[in-house]
Amino acid sequence: MAFTHVLAVAPVSDISTSVHWYERLLGRPADRTPMPGLADWHLSPGGWLQVFRSPEHAGSTLLNLVVDDLDTTLSELADRGITAGEIQPGGEKVRFAAVHDPDGNRVTLLENPVS
Repeated sequence: MAFTHVLAVAPVSDISTSVHWYERLLGRPADRTPMPGLADWHLSPGGWLQVFRSPEHAGSTLLNLVVDDLDTTLSELADRGITAGEIQPGGEKVRFAAVHDPDGNRVTLLENPVS
């Protein structure tokens, strides 16, 4: 079995509020809004993030995004009004910090996850 893409989905209660928040998080508008209640960002050739209106599931997602430089990323997010929790160690070289979208979905930003 071969897979060509991974689609991470964050269920949200209010699509407009959440799209605005994810635009600030990712630093750009969604790549597509293929149907009402859905927006997606193509983060890499095979990895997409989708924000989907599903109030009954909102706030239950854990997303992990890998960044090159955690300090720079957190500074950029702070400039956009998104504040992360404390930087945590995750091993010898791994560091991470989490942010939460308006529904409480956790987005963890990881630096050096594979060493």
